[in-house]
Amino acid sequence: MGIVKIDDELHEEIRKASTVMVRSINAQAEYWMKIGMLAEANPTMSYSQIINEQMKKADVNAEINIGNLIDG
Repeated sequence: MGIVKIDDELHEEIRKASTVMVRSINAQAEYWMKIGMLAEANPTMSYSQIINEQMKKADVNAEINIGNLIDG
């Protein structure tokens, strides 16, 4: 683990996003870095495609009907 210097404005945006996404500030920064790396490595893929691919790799069923989970 290391220390990364982040601009104050960017840190504030990370803080606000982390609140919305229910992540720690560090977890939000790490998430954005990972997505950025994946986007650079896969420039023809959209954000949604990147997320779907990562879900498949983690064996997450992204097609679960949320209504069934809520209604039981």
